[in-house]
Amino acid sequence: MKSKPLANVLLKIIGLYVCLCAIPGLVVGISAVILTALGEHKLDHMLAWPFPEALGAVIQIVVGALLTIKSRNLAEFWFKNEDD
Repeated sequence: MKSKPLANVLLKIIGLYVCLCAIPGLVVGISAVILTALGEHKLDHMLAWPFPEALGAVIQIVVGALLTIKSRNLAEFWFKNEDD
């Protein structure tokens, strides 16, 4: 297999993996927001931590999605001197 298609596939796999790893943080953050909005818990020291975790998870999902979507462009950029 040539370098460009291999890099394209690997970047798609890495992007999907990054998105998959962000799901637990996103679930924790969303559940903390819902519990706080419902008044089940007050926003105290323990519940304040999931908000940055949820923001980090959203950023991680965006990065993973960009890696997945732009994998072909990145592979072409990295291996632009190589002939197919």
